[in-house]
Amino acid sequence: MAYSPEIANAMLQRQQATAIIAAREKIVEGAVGMVDMALEQLSEKGIVELDEERKAAMVSNLLVVLCGDQNTQPIINAGSLY
Repeated sequence: MAYSPEIANAMLQRQQATAIIAAREKIVEGAVGMVDMALEQLSEKGIVELDEERKAAMVSNLLVVLCGDQNTQPIINAGSLY
């Protein structure tokens, strides 16, 4: 059955949107797992002790980096964390 160009375009957009959402869900799922693993290993190995505020900032930063579309740019922190 032949569809009009408008209907075919709308169907394609819907199909693409569904694929994008599914891909984003996988990306977020993986990112959350990686953040959880990073926090767990930092704690287990005693590398750094993070209070809840610092932990929240780290989680936020990692999720932005892991879920973002753009390549990240390195930033060197020359100051203290506290």
